[in-house]
Amino acid sequence: MSKVILSGYILVEESELTIIKDALLTHIELTKNEPGCIVFEVSQDSDHSHRFNVYEEFIDDTSFKAHQSRVANSKWGEVTVNVERHYQISHH
Repeated sequence: MSKVILSGYILVEESELTIIKDALLTHIELTKNEPGCIVFEVSQDSDHSHRFNVYEEFIDDTSFKAHQSRVANSKWGEVTVNVERHYQISHH
């Protein structure tokens, strides 16, 4: 088994910043409680308010895929449908 690491950022439109920020705390809490989550960090960039930096580590591909599936059917998935994602996924 190899650990899955996702790193990158999302870009959020001005009109969606408030709803994204409101949903983010719940999204982080739910994700950190998922089986297999090692690290999950999402933070608003201090220089660019429309950018949120993302870093995730999961113990294996199964845990990562379960996370992706949960997110797709969550409030976070709903409110971030229009964000621009820039991710790199690697296996270690």
